[in-house]
Amino acid sequence: MHAYRSHTCAELRPDHVGQTARISGWIHRKRDHGGLLFIDLRDHYGLTQCVLEPESEHFETLERLRVESVVTITGEVIARSADTVNENLPTGGVELRVKGLEIQSEAEELPLPVFGEPEWSEEVRLKHRYIDLRRESLHARIIKRSQIIDSIRRRMVEEGFTEYQTPILTASSPEGARDFLVPARLHPGKFYALPQAPQQFKQLIMVSGFDRYFQIAPCFRDEDARADRAPGEFYQLDMEMSFATQEDVFNVIEPVMKGLFEEFSEGWAVPDEHFPHIAYKDAMQWYGSDKPDLRNPIKMSDVSDTFRGSGFKVFAGMLERNPKIQVWAIPAKTGGSRAFCDRMNSWAQKEGQPGMGYIFWRETEGGLEAAGPIAKNIGEERTEALRVELGLEAGDAVFFAAGDPSEFAGFAGRARDVVGTELDLCEKDTFRFCWIVDFPMYEWDEDNKKVEFSHNPFSMPQMTAEEFLALDNPSDDELLAMKAWQYDIVCNGVELSSGAVRNHRPDVMLKAFSYAGYGQDVVEEEFGGMLNAFRYGAPPHAGIAPGVDRIVMLLCNQENLREVVMFPKDQQARDLMMNAPGTAENKHLRELHIRTVVPEEKK
Repeated sequence: MHAYRSHTCAELRPDHVGQTARISGWIHRKRDHGGLLFIDLRDHYGLTQCVLEPESEHFETLERLRVESVVTITGEVIARSADTVNENLPTGGVELRVKGLEIQSEAEELPLPVFGEPEWSEEVRLKHRYIDLRRESLHARIIKRSQIIDSIRRRMVEEGFTEYQTPILTASSPEGARDFLVPARLHPGKFYALPQAPQQFKQLIMVSGFDRYFQIAPCFRDEDARADRAPGEFYQLDMEMSFATQEDVFNVIEPVMKGLFEEFSEGWAVPDEHFPHIAYKDAMQWYGSDKPDLRNPIKMSDVSDTFRGSGFKVFAGMLERNPKIQVWAIPAKTGGSRAFCDRMNSWAQKEGQPGMGYIFWRETEGGLEAAGPIAKNIGEERTEALRVELGLEAGDAVFFAAGDPSEFAGFAGRARDVVGTELDLCEKDTFRFCWIVDFPMYEWDEDNKKVEFSHNPFSMPQMTAEEFLALDNPSDDELLAMKAWQYDIVCNGVELSSGAVRNHRPDVMLKAFSYAGYGQDVVEEEFGGMLNAFRYGAPPHAGIAPGVDRIVMLLCNQENLREVVMFPKDQQARDLMMNAPGTAENKHLRELHIRTVVPEEKK
C-alpha cells in the first residue's frame, strides 16, 4: 500500500465496504458523540468521515490534535447506518474505522478558522492566505479559475489561434498607467519595465508574419486597487489577428465568451443572441456609462424639448442660457409613489445634488393624474406628451437630471442603477453582454486646453488612410467629432476589455499624433521600435484583451477580485504573507548603481 494514501478523501464509496484503505489530509473538524470520536479528514479532492472507539490506541492522540493537523489514517471502510448517511457528501455512505495513525504535521492554534468559513478580516486572511485557501468556497473558486483558463485556451486554439509568449522585461509602455521599473545591473542608470500589456509585442508578432496570436498574459500596472482591479498584476486573454476588421474580432470573441459563460454559468442564463452593438454616444445618453448593465431595462432619454420655454423655470432657464445643457429623463416603472420619489430625492442629496425632480402618475376617480411640482409647472399637455413618449402608466414615475451631460452623466447613470435595483426591475441570474463601439478618436483636455487622444492612440480612425491623410488643418470640433475603430466588451456592467483595429500605417500614425500635439521626434523616441517595424511592411491587424480575473469574478458571482486570485495584494498593493515590498540591502543597491531617497514624513 502507498505510504500516504490508497484513495483520496473523495473516493471511498459503498463498493469499498470491507476493504482496507489509507487516506491522508487535514483534520477538518472533530466531534465526540457518546464516546465515539468522529474525524472529518479533508484533502484537495473532498472529505471522508473517520471514526474510532475510546478503546482505540489512537483515541487520545486524535482527541488531542488540533484541527488542521495533517495525518495519515489507515482503516476499514464500513457502511454508515441508514439514519446517518450524509446525502450531501459524495463519501457520505461510508466511514473509515481507524486502525492506524501517522502524524505528518501538528498544527498550532489557527489565526483564522477553516471549518464553517466565518467572516474574517481581510488583513488576517491575506497574511495567512495558505490557510484561507483551505476554505471550501475559496478553494473551489481557485480550481474553477484554472478550469476557466483551460477552457479559454482550448476555445482559442479551436478558433485557429496559436499561443506565443512575450517578454516580461521590456521597455516602458504607452498603456497610460505607471510602470513597475526594474534596474538593469549591466546598464547603470537604466531600467527595464514590466509590461503593462503585451501591446507592442503582439502587434510586432503580426508584423513578423504570424497570423493569429493569443496568450494568457501577465500584466503589471502600478495602479491603486479597486474591487474590480487588482493592484500590481493581473492576467488577460491577449489576442491579435492579421488582415482583420472589427467584425472579425467580434466573430471570434463572441463564441469564445458565450461558450465559456455557458460552460461555467452554473444555471445563469446566457442569451443565445449576438451581443448588441451600442455606440459610445448612445451608451452615455441611455445609461450614463460606457459600461452599462443591460440587466437593468431602464433607458434614459433627452427630454430637453419638453422643458424648453416651459413654466418650470429652473430647467427652462438653464436650457435658455447654455446650449450645452440637457434634461434627461429616467423612467421608473412601478415607482409612482410619493414615498419612493422622496427616497430618490434624499439619495440625490447624499450624492451632493440639490435634489431630484420627478413626476409620478396615479389613478383617481377622474382618471389618470400626474403628481409633483414639475407636472404642475409644465402643464397637463406637456406632462401627458412626456408620459406617452416614455411609455409610462399609472403607478409609474420619471426622474430628471439636468446640466451639462459631460458633468452629470455619471450621476444620472448611478440614479438609473438605484431605481432599477430599488424597484426590482433588473434581470436575475443572467449574463448580458454588449459591445461599446464608435469611441471618439480625440477628446478635449480641459486642463491643458488642447485636443488629446481619448481611448487608445494606436487605433485607426473610421476613415480610409487616404481620407485621413488628406485632412487639411482640421478644426478642434472636426477632430472631436472623429470616431475611431475602438471597442469595449461589457458584461453585467463590468468592462472585460478594450480593443481596436490598429493603426499600422506610419504616415497615418504620425499625423494622428500630431493632431494631439506630439511631434514626429517625440513619437520616434517613444515608439520608434514599433514605428520602424511598420515601415517594412505591416498587415492591417486588430485585437482585444479580455481580463481573465474579471471573467472569473463574474463566473464565480463575486464582487472583489481578491476572492478569485490565489495570492492577491491588499488595497495598498502589499503582499502581507511574503512581506513585500521590502527594503533592499545596500550591497544590492550598489550592484545596481542606485540609491533610494525616502520622502520625509509630513508633520
